[in-house]
Amino acid sequence: MLDNELSGEAETVLEDYREAGLTLATAESCTGGLIAGCLTDIAGSSDVVERGFVTYSNAAKRELLGVPAALIERLGAVSAEVAEAMAEGALVHSPADVAVSATGIAGPGGATESKPVGLVFLGACRRGRAPHSERHIFPGDRAAVRRASVAAALTLLKRQLDG
Repeated sequence: MLDNELSGEAETVLEDYREAGLTLATAESCTGGLIAGCLTDIAGSSDVVERGFVTYSNAAKRELLGVPAALIERLGAVSAEVAEAMAEGALVHSPADVAVSATGIAGPGGATESKPVGLVFLGACRRGRAPHSERHIFPGDRAAVRRASVAAALTLLKRQLDG
């Protein structure tokens, strides 16, 4: 999974979190655990990566992360609000300091006119702060969308250390 670029980004995230004394959790849907996998592919990551949730189904999002069923029903699982709720839920259900989430449509199927293949929402939450999200439309096939999602999630994790 890891190429040199992602490996270098993952190492930087781990070093920065280690230096800050922070731990992290992931809550993943469309990436299927690839963010956590990318981070834990680096030796020594266990002092930073607290846990990862792969919540591919809506039921898993509700049961493991506490995402409200009404939110999923109203907006769909692929939305900024669900990405934020996933990140918040990862913090509620872990002792981690920071959480990142991913929900989207990697393709090739599952798209609609308003939610095309490549649409990904990333969420982030740092304990004691409000969650926020980013909307992306990544080009390419399923593998490219998932890889781009991991890269963007690593960047988002780095930004959680600011301020």
